[in-house]
Amino acid sequence: MDTLRSIESFVKAVQGGSIAAGARLQGITPAAASQNIQRLEKSLGTRLLIRTTRQLAMTESGELYYAEVRNIIEGLAKAQYAITEFQGQPQGRIKIGCSVAFGRHVLMPLIPAFTLKYPNISVEVILTDGNADHISEDIDVSIRFKQQLEPGLIARKIATVPVLFCASPSYLARKGFPKEPAELLEHDCLVFRMPVDGRILSWGFLRDGLRYEPEIKPTIICNDIDSLGSLAIAGAGIARLAAFIANEEIKKGRLVALFQANPHNPESIQSDSVPLEFYACFQDKHAITKKVRAFVDYLIEAVPKSWLDT
Repeated sequence: MDTLRSIESFVKAVQGGSIAAGARLQGITPAAASQNIQRLEKSLGTRLLIRTTRQLAMTESGELYYAEVRNIIEGLAKAQYAITEFQGQPQGRIKIGCSVAFGRHVLMPLIPAFTLKYPNISVEVILTDGNADHISEDIDVSIRFKQQLEPGLIARKIATVPVLFCASPSYLARKGFPKEPAELLEHDCLVFRMPVDGRILSWGFLRDGLRYEPEIKPTIICNDIDSLGSLAIAGAGIARLAAFIANEEIKKGRLVALFQANPHNPESIQSDSVPLEFYACFQDKHAITKKVRAFVDYLIEAVPKSWLDT
């Protein structure tokens, strides 16, 4: 078993890019992982890794050894998965990567009821608008909006969320109420920059079933959607917000939804915005364990229907 632990430390270090990252994947301290690798190198009589302050690289012997032993570690993981599935009840730790706004406003309020329903499952959540790496970060399932999807991942759609274009009453009193999306060019627009690739998230609308994107004037750009919502509330401009952020602020009177049938503005017209789609993503079919399936099924059932149907 000591040899297997040492081999696992070596494999995880390579996959994680450092001994410290590998130790996190293995659930041990970096010092313990380093000692495991040293014992393995001593038993083999050769150096496997070249350690520097900035990077970790394999020696030629390390590359040959890694090619052989990685299958052993993967095989053991699959065997453990098979036993866990056979035993019946979902159990163990589940590590979830989630886009920040969905995590704050939707996922986190649902976690307590999930852990009550499945007391043998422990949960770790990483909130990031970057693409969580399933292998190096040991992520079981990641929740991403459509623009974050990556080739090679298995994706299951979990929610379609309406998008609302909003501004504060003070801003609209100062700058006027746009009656159609084409008038956005005359307004201050608060836009979101994708942390994944630096792209500006486009403002899309549906016209006669076809998507179109009006020209806009970005006055403030930010990579955090909650901050853009705060700026809109403060009167800085118009923001594109998911319903799970916008609806509560609209009820409080701090934001006004644009391009809706508005009894207070008879000249306004309705224009449908392109919704956000959220997906549960998995590295491969082996990652869809009983605990992961239980979590995703629970999430699909528990996601609030109030804003899904608006």
